[in-house]
Formats: sequence, structure tokens, C-alpha cells
Amino acid sequence: MELIGLFLVASALLVVAGIAKAVRPGDTAGALAALASQPLGSRWRTVVRIGAIVEAGVGVAALAVPRPITAALVGTSYAVFIGAIVLARRRGSPLATCGCFGRPDTPPTLVHLVLNVLFLAAAVAVALTAPAGATLGSALAAEPGAGIPLVFVSAVGVWLSVLAMSALGRLQGARLAVGSPRQP
Repeated sequence: MELIGLFLVASALLVVAGIAKAVRPGDTAGALAALASQPLGSRWRTVVRIGAIVEAGVGVAALAVPRPITAALVGTSYAVFIGAIVLARRRGSPLATCGCFGRPDTPPTLVHLVLNVLFLAAAVAVALTAPAGATLGSALAAEPGAGIPLVFVSAVGVWLSVLAMSALGRLQGARLAVGSPRQP
């Protein structure tokens, strides 16, 4: 399967982010309410919790059985995220956070957008190349070292992606808050 490693990262991020938002839906609910130009109410938290549970479920299913249908669901998830990021950036929306990981992390940055586009591309590639009966075991068996290096690199990719979408964004936000230093 083409881009299976990046697909595993994308799927695992859905699980991590979905669980985090289900536990702490407030920031994502605030971001969605702002995008919809509506007041934040308890129904937004409910919508986020339901969506987060679905998001995590899609990620788990895609990890267990990386097949065309689960890859299409992962791709659809990232297409929705891309749409929300583009909408927020185009509007100049005052989103303080996207709430991706269930806590205040960052506004939707360009890095965030690029990562989501890469994850969408990986999902499309897997949807087009995965066998209908694929499982995680069969995908890993086809990789060198029984897939252990792939799993390791994918786990590192998840960690780096979380950092890029949270810590790096916070750093960029702090830099902007204090103003860019002037060059002599």
C-alpha cells in the first residue's frame, strides 16, 4: 500500500484527538460556535463529543483494517478539517484554538493546514491501493522487519505531528504576541 506509514499517523491522530475532544470538548465547541457565528451553548459540547467519538472510532477502524472504505472515511475527516481551517483562516476568524487535542493548543496555522493536506493525500492513496481484505497485520507483514520499523516511525510521526499542531503553534503565537524582533 502506498503511503501506509503516513496513513497510520493520520489514523492514530484521529484516535488521539477524538479521545481528547470527547473528554474536553470546550475549546473545539468554542471554535465551532465561532465559525458558525453562534453563541457557545451546551449543544455545541454535545455535538463535539459525538463527533469526537465518531472521529476516534474512524481512527481505530482505519488502524485495524486499512481498507478502501476506512481510508475514505479518514480522508473525509481530514477534508472536513481542511475546510474548517481554510474557512477560519479566510475569515480571519478570531479562533484562539482549534481544540484539536481537547485543550487550548493553537489557532489553525499554515503548518496545521499542510499536515492535514498530507494526511488527506495519504488516505486517498490508501483508498486507491489497499486490498479490500487488508488488516493491520497483513499490511505490517508486507513491510521489512515484520512492520516493527514502520510502527516505530509512525509513532514518532504522531508525536511530531502533535507537537507541530500544538507546541509549535503556541510558540508562533507567543512570538506574534510579543512582536517580531526588528532586524538592525
